[in-house]
Amino acid sequence: MPQPANRTARYEDLLDLPEQLVGEIIAGALHTHPRPAPRHARAYSALGYRIGGPYDGGIDGPGGWWILDEPELHLGDDVLVPDLAGWRRERMPELPESAWFELAPDWVCEILSPSTARVDRVLKMPVYAREGVGHLWLVDPDLQTLEVYRLDADHEAPHWLLLESLEGDSPVRQPPFDAIEFPLGSLWA
Repeated sequence: MPQPANRTARYEDLLDLPEQLVGEIIAGALHTHPRPAPRHARAYSALGYRIGGPYDGGIDGPGGWWILDEPELHLGDDVLVPDLAGWRRERMPELPESAWFELAPDWVCEILSPSTARVDRVLKMPVYAREGVGHLWLVDPDLQTLEVYRLDADHEAPHWLLLESLEGDSPVRQPPFDAIEFPLGSLWA
């Protein structure tokens, strides 16, 4: 939905979007993209299962997390919708009653696609760093890669440190979910 160039996007703009679009407000601008394509949806569903079972459900893993698909984050004036996000239950003992989250997650995962990769990397990553998200994963189903980042907040401007780049069917045992291991290939359609 186009908006006049001189108008800051409002939450109402998100509510007015057609159902088949995902909308976000970043730096005052409305950004939209279509719902995920099958390979994209498969990657985040499989990753949610691989991490959610052990960390959210405590099945064969340590538990202690909330792992959610497409949560709406209200971070300052920005409204972001990552593909997956996780909060340590020690920081957020209960889920909020609102339809969104104002507490920044401890972990975010973006599943890259041609229509979202630039926004995910250039616009959203700095917001996640500014808000103190500790870990960020970028999954690319087309390239079959996983990039694992940790926030370095020891400087005046927090920034991301790339910890690992994995591809294909590599074993995944990466922070903050390094108590378990799963094959990266299990995310690909």
